[in-house]
Amino acid sequence: MELFQEHIPLSRYTSYRIGGPARYFFDAATEEQVRYAIGETRKRKLALFVLGGGTNLLVSDRGFPGLVLKPNLKIMDVQGEEVQVGAGVEMAALLEFAISKSLSGLEWAGGLPGTVGGAIRGNAGAFGGEIKDVVKRVASLDSVSGKVLVRPGSQCNFSYRSSIFKEHNPPEIILWADLELKKSSAKDIRTAVYEKVNYRKERHPLEYPNVGSIFKNVDWNTVPQAHHHTLKNVVKTDPFPVVPTAYLISEAGLKGVSFGGAMVSPKHPNFIVNALNASAGDVLALVELVKTEVKNKFQIELEEEVMMVGDFKDR
Repeated sequence: MELFQEHIPLSRYTSYRIGGPARYFFDAATEEQVRYAIGETRKRKLALFVLGGGTNLLVSDRGFPGLVLKPNLKIMDVQGEEVQVGAGVEMAALLEFAISKSLSGLEWAGGLPGTVGGAIRGNAGAFGGEIKDVVKRVASLDSVSGKVLVRPGSQCNFSYRSSIFKEHNPPEIILWADLELKKSSAKDIRTAVYEKVNYRKERHPLEYPNVGSIFKNVDWNTVPQAHHHTLKNVVKTDPFPVVPTAYLISEAGLKGVSFGGAMVSPKHPNFIVNALNASAGDVLALVELVKTEVKNKFQIELEEEVMMVGDFKDR
């Protein structure tokens, strides 16, 4: 196990700056290294967690007892209007690459944190767009058989903030994807991307460590009839009619509420920020409070968008 690091604090690798140690940690730069890690995991019967950009995770204060694998594949290549991109490429780097090649289709992702692999796994979306709209095919490594699977986008089971890669357990490790973009004006693409970047800077509490939206927006079709009259004017399409969860949290009077070092952001209440060296337990206490208060006021069950990693026994 000489290539694995031991007892690495996962707070170093998460945008929350929260998380206990990984028993083993491996940053894989190539497909061969991913295969090696998977082989060792099977041989030693280790639990496996696949880490992308760490931007949508709440890692337990106890850490993770197995192997945390970071598939840091950084390829970016273009053939005409098709871009092949490695799972470890940051979304910001992919956007700059697309601008440099005058390729449109990802403007909605301006300011989106994290990696391409993470975006595909969770079918990331914003401003009416989703990654599934441009995915032509995805290559992944089956952590059980060790085989590489190449699927067309239509077979990735993309849905709201989910995909076949999120549903599968044991996990498949995304290696790379082919994205279908369209030629356009580099100037127009850049303008559209930076509109989204600036919107996020203005509306999101980026001054604190955070993981973006904690909860999914609420499908309008699931809202109880009794609340249709009060909520119909806040419905937006993203990518289907939803009630913004930030509005529900605000109406429940939770802006600025804190527990330990965690706080419901007054700027955007669907963000629970690490305001003062918060623990995972602090964040989780606020998650549970928000769910309870929104359910009491609106009879709506909120569903977390953030992924919980590690041992949350006390939940």
